[in-house]
Amino acid sequence: MISSIRIILSLGSFLLLFISSTTAKTSFRPKALVLPVTKDISSSTPQYVTQIKQRTPLVTVNLTVDLGGGYVWVNCQHGYVSSTSKSVACGSAQCSLFGSSSCSGDKVKLCGGFPSNTVTGVSTSGDVRSDVVSVESTDGNSAGRAVTVPKFLFICGSDVVQKGLPKGVTGMAGFGRTKVSLPSQFSSAFSFSRKFAICLSSGTINSKGVIILGDAPYNFGYLNSDISKALNFTPLITNPVSTAPISSLGEPSYEYFIGVKSIVISDKEVPLNKSLLSINKNGVGGTKISTVNPYGILETSIYKAVSKAFVKAVGVKTVSPVSPFGTCFTQHEIGSTQMGPAVPDIKLVLQNGVVWDIIGANSMVQFSNIDVICLGFVDGGSKPKSSQVGFIPMTGDQPTTSITIGGLQLENNLIQVDLARSRLGFRSIFSDHSNCANFNFTSSV
Repeated sequence: MISSIRIILSLGSFLLLFISSTTAKTSFRPKALVLPVTKDISSSTPQYVTQIKQRTPLVTVNLTVDLGGGYVWVNCQHGYVSSTSKSVACGSAQCSLFGSSSCSGDKVKLCGGFPSNTVTGVSTSGDVRSDVVSVESTDGNSAGRAVTVPKFLFICGSDVVQKGLPKGVTGMAGFGRTKVSLPSQFSSAFSFSRKFAICLSSGTINSKGVIILGDAPYNFGYLNSDISKALNFTPLITNPVSTAPISSLGEPSYEYFIGVKSIVISDKEVPLNKSLLSINKNGVGGTKISTVNPYGILETSIYKAVSKAFVKAVGVKTVSPVSPFGTCFTQHEIGSTQMGPAVPDIKLVLQNGVVWDIIGANSMVQFSNIDVICLGFVDGGSKPKSSQVGFIPMTGDQPTTSITIGGLQLENNLIQVDLARSRLGFRSIFSDHSNCANFNFTSSV
């Protein structure tokens, strides 16, 4: 496995050229692509689901969005029929992109990978394949003509690894820092910017959020302006130790980490053990961004300090908590504003002095059937697994992450990942009196 990783590093730009020259064969070169995202609350924990079209003939494939996932995997066990699906040979350039040394087969050795369900923590093995994938282009205002990548790489999953995903969802789309993640393959295929933006809607059913791959303006509804010009930016940080369910020694994490230096509530800095905010040589500590964690997760001492400061700032009594939350109030005593529940902002002071304001809409969880409202962060324990998602601990000796910014905190925020500049941009469009469901998915062609 380690030697495969060295191969990836040494081949570098050749492999990017390989993807570009063998996958995208079209006279139309889009500058950006667009994917819809819906919030599914039918499973035990909310998940964000996107769609692509895959195979020949094309069929719609629903995938859970994993912002920190390294690749795309799809269940091939039942009903996967395609005339253009091809296995990837072991030892090939395509196989080395996965850092895989797993081979199967007798006469012809096939490339193997390890599809992981980061919602449940279950990992299996499966073959690496290529097949046709089609998505829509965009100019940032609306959806445009569809484009096709003939040899998009993915790993075959099974019923076992699919279990725990919403009904009709047959895999996961990884957006992490690898050469085989969904955004990396598209940017290589069409030679556009190595950046993408994600805007999660807080609504369900027909309320679509959006993912934009590449370089396009971000226009939402009546704002009629490019929100990318108003983003706040902070550097992306590399965790030197993998946080994936299955990894090799010396492999860095492909999840997205940022530097939180302090937390402020009602203009008062929350007293914390600052050493927990940094990532040490063993991969312990720090702050990551996650879409498979539906809510924020805080290391125990951080959670207790934030909860204490938050309760004091709110100024009303707490009530019996509703699992998995630990800090709850009577809803009618909190009230509401245009920015959501009337609670103080939780301010994350980042390493370059920029502040991420978590407003009431992104810090509180409301219940429709009871008069209770809860702080949308959970106590992850003294050693919360960095790959702990859906509050189901994963097995193995995983590094620990002190703060996880989850789906609730990301909703109606435009989050841009700029890999070329190694930075993360963010802005609440809810505070701009718009929301992530305002993108126009009606095709302009």
